[in-house]
Amino acid sequence: MFNRNRSLRQVAAIASISLLSGCSVFSDGDPAEAGPIVVGTTSAPSTLDPAASWDGSWELFRNIYQTLLSYPTGATSPQPDAAQSCEFTDASNRVYRCELREGLTFSDGDAIDAQAVKHSVDRILAINAPGGPAGLLGSLDRVQARGDREVVFHLKTADATFPFVLATPALSVVDPDDYPADALREDSGVTGSGPYVLDSYEEGAQAELVRNDRYEGFAERRNDAVTIRYFKDSATMVQALRAQDIDVTYRGLAADDVVALQGEDADDTLQLVEGAGADISYLVFNPEDEWAGRTAVRRAVAQVVDRATIAHRIYKDTVDPLYSMVPKGITGHTTGFFDDFGDPDPDKAREILAEDGITEPVPLTLWYTNDRYGSETAVLFQELKRQLEESGLFRITLRSRPWKTFVDGYQKGEYPVFGRGWFPDFPDADNYIAPFVGEQNALGTPYPEPEITGKLLPRSRRESDRGQVEADFEEAQEILVRDARLLPLWQGKQYVAASDEISGVERALDPSTIMMVWELSRKTSW
Repeated sequence: MFNRNRSLRQVAAIASISLLSGCSVFSDGDPAEAGPIVVGTTSAPSTLDPAASWDGSWELFRNIYQTLLSYPTGATSPQPDAAQSCEFTDASNRVYRCELREGLTFSDGDAIDAQAVKHSVDRILAINAPGGPAGLLGSLDRVQARGDREVVFHLKTADATFPFVLATPALSVVDPDDYPADALREDSGVTGSGPYVLDSYEEGAQAELVRNDRYEGFAERRNDAVTIRYFKDSATMVQALRAQDIDVTYRGLAADDVVALQGEDADDTLQLVEGAGADISYLVFNPEDEWAGRTAVRRAVAQVVDRATIAHRIYKDTVDPLYSMVPKGITGHTTGFFDDFGDPDPDKAREILAEDGITEPVPLTLWYTNDRYGSETAVLFQELKRQLEESGLFRITLRSRPWKTFVDGYQKGEYPVFGRGWFPDFPDADNYIAPFVGEQNALGTPYPEPEITGKLLPRSRRESDRGQVEADFEEAQEILVRDARLLPLWQGKQYVAASDEISGVERALDPSTIMMVWELSRKTSW
């Protein structure tokens, strides 16, 4: 039967397990005879080099590269993977030591040693690629290789979140022979040590993964090969699922397609797995812009935007309204924007503008990417335009670009206001604040805020018990609400649709909701 009420296993304390069982009988043949499991997603990689990626490319990296730490199925905190063991060796959380597994090799047979790990980390900082993950390593002072298997990370300041950073695909271990120390790899090859080898790759179309026979790690692969197909939109992806051209959908299911899959006339050969997500959508205001740079304008926008209508009308309640940059389910979540602004109120927004001497409609151009974050993005921005213009306080122009050129634009400061989505690097409030503040951040828009970067984040990172840092993050969010440089819109729910012949979907997402495709398999009989 069609399972409409399935939900994901706990994802980093975000969602609880609730998996309904059913029964079905399939062929008793070898599942491998049916060929690779085919996964569809609308999130194509922007690069194959980990030193250049702080985005959805990680979804591929998790399966073809290996990190010192990662998340075994069911884990909510990082555990050794390429490492045999890792730990802080001092009481101040400033020296972190890892010992590698013995006998590790890359997929081409080259040995993985401590120097290879040091090389992999050092090149991220040396290259400092635009849109790359160098900002994740802000607390790192230096990496030391001791012998063949011991790596020591010396931190500038205490950072209890550093193990989470090491578990991100940005810190994938790469072969020094193939990845230059001071430049990105230029060909389309990959030399990693993950559960799979990238057998072939067609940019924007598909990636073919086959079992890496040299892999040594915790992943228990339940299949021999996976093909990932990249789609431009949800409708085409779901059509391929219904036609049995793909077996699983991952990122990018549109609200209308989710609703259709949940409906009374839903296809009984498909399953839909649902759970709370950790991804958020938000607006970014450029402080260098004539209008977006004015606090009163930003706060007036915050006073007008109707998140509940967006969640219901545009996303059919497949997302929840979000009133802080830290989503529900993460320690430190608040409802700061609702507490300060309450329900949408154009009259209050008019007062905010008038206090700053603004009496005429404010011209703003809102930018968004037209090939990322799902099919509803364009409709979302049309709804924002409608809400803001109906208040009589704004004149809105909408502009869009494909992701690659969109990124170039916001990194150059070209956009007054632009939309972004965020899938967490790791499940901690730190990762919903730290990436967006400081001179170097994930947005390419400097946001110097010394109270956050110089006091609250450093203090919270001295605390190993992450449940004890709630007050610091609540204070940080009060500052974000006051500045209104970042305007949260919604928090996603996680949906994965799959053929009913596929098993393991409910186990396949790590705490950052990245798919571990090795958990997927074809059912024989159950």
